[in-house]
Amino acid sequence: MTGSAPPTFDDGFRDRLAALMAWRRDVRRFRPDPVDEEMLAACLACAGLGPSVGNSQPWRFVRVADPARRGAVADSFARCNAAAAEAFTDARRDLYASLKLEGLREAPVHLAVFCDEATPAGLGLGRATMPEMLRYSAVIAVHGFWLAARARGLGVGWVSILEPGAVTALLDVPPDWRLIAYLCVGYPVEEHADPELIRHGWQNRSPEAARFIER
Repeated sequence: MTGSAPPTFDDGFRDRLAALMAWRRDVRRFRPDPVDEEMLAACLACAGLGPSVGNSQPWRFVRVADPARRGAVADSFARCNAAAAEAFTDARRDLYASLKLEGLREAPVHLAVFCDEATPAGLGLGRATMPEMLRYSAVIAVHGFWLAARARGLGVGWVSILEPGAVTALLDVPPDWRLIAYLCVGYPVEEHADPELIRHGWQNRSPEAARFIER
């Protein structure tokens, strides 16, 4: 049996890939410029190349274009954000309040990403003991989309301070779909080499030794 010859990835490509990953930022400040539809479609196609358990491909990207629905998502964020702030002590609460944690009002494109937990695709392969692998597969698709967007000059912001049930209900999706991510997409207002939460003193990056363990 013979297969296809793989492409050659040289040192230059590997360096650029590392740079792409380093410049993948959680963007919260967007320009109002529209996103080219072909560019968005290309990013979604890259997301679809992601691996999935049993080849189940459970990700479902829902474009949220209706202003009323987008406004309801922003309202959900406002409620959750206010509640989250109350969980911190005074000094940390003030810092939290100063952070911009979403771009829901500014981003030209909103994408809600769901996992179809009732999909027959894959026939259950690989998830009998770890059914959460379906959701992990959807997360990988999000990461693929994110890198593809960044490679095209787009920014992506993952908004997690939301009410999953409320967002799912207002988007009128099938009952077996579980919200994985709510993404804001557009051109960044500004670019920074360091993540915003580091830049504003919320959390520094931990040393690699604390995150990679050998047994």
